Amino acid sequence: MQTFLIQQLERYTERLRELDFLLSREDIMADMQQYRLIAREHAEVTQIAGRYERHQQRSRDLQVAHELLDEPGCDAETTLMAEEEIADAREELDKLEAEIQRLLLPKDPDDARNAFLEIRAGTGGDESALFAADLLRMYTRHADSMGWRVEIISATDSELGGYKEVVIRLEGDGVYGRLRFESGGHRVQRVPVTETQGRVHTSACTVAVLPEPDETQAVQINPAELRIDTYRASGAGGQHINKTDSAVRVTHLPTGIVAECQDDRSQHRNKAKALQVLLARLQEKERSEKATKDAALRKGLIGSGDRSDRIRTYNFPQGRLTDHRINLTLYKLSTIMEGDLGDVLNALVSAREAELLAELAPDALP
Repeated sequence: MQTFLIQQLERYTERLRELDFLLSREDIMADMQQYRLIAREHAEVTQIAGRYERHQQRSRDLQVAHELLDEPGCDAETTLMAEEEIADAREELDKLEAEIQRLLLPKDPDDARNAFLEIRAGTGGDESALFAADLLRMYTRHADSMGWRVEIISATDSELGGYKEVVIRLEGDGVYGRLRFESGGHRVQRVPVTETQGRVHTSACTVAVLPEPDETQAVQINPAELRIDTYRASGAGGQHINKTDSAVRVTHLPTGIVAECQDDRSQHRNKAKALQVLLARLQEKERSEKATKDAALRKGLIGSGDRSDRIRTYNFPQGRLTDHRINLTLYKLSTIMEGDLGDVLNALVSAREAELLAELAPDALP
């Protein structure tokens, strides 16, 4: 293992001792927000330090096996045992080094955050809106399998039961890091329910995944730059929803960015949620502008996640899903649409890790 990696891992070992001490202090345990932050770091550092400890142990095992093999008069049985131990140790050490390198890759601090997921119907009219509903169901089913909480923030229905636009909030461990590569254009090829001659049509939706902002680090908004409108919510919700102007639309005047919420009966809570979505969109605008500048220097394999990028095709006649960014093709579309996104999301994360490893490679040379 390279010297610079060992130096980093030694720092993790030292940091683990510091975190163990902090978590034992009563004042830390009394502040739940601080405790959660330290506990999260402790879990990450423990994983890395544990892998490093195992690497050290197997390195010692390898050394002992070599010493045993080099002893004069070593019999055949001992030689065989030592050779097997050397082979096993080397194999495990190779796996540990690869795993440690992945664990040491730079992490986006937003990966651990909750997320807003937006789906908008695009080309294809009613069929696109129906596909938006199918995507919503797919992501909701996946969220259920992950134990995440799903909350609809706003929805604009289409005439045939789909969605022109729907925004949901996903709450759980590492939601944004799991779904961040879903942003972009999603294309569907299938026979629409409105098609009488059985012809396959192509429609599209756009998806955007935005990390929920940290209120202490969020973009600051001047209240004078906001226009807040209230209106009567539409859609399901019982008699109350038709009697009060509880829905809220917030417009950021300098950028024209709009966010709305009609999910709650309380106008005050709807306003708070709409402002949260607005903050996320403003933060994403800043992120996107920075990514555009960075892309002039380097174009990543996964791409910027821009909504105009066509990232994936769902071909129903062939039961095929294709992710164009990483040349991934899976013939299990029916289960994917039921929320089985593991193979797709894992492949995207692995591709991103490979990118980051490739970037680190020149610096990792001894």
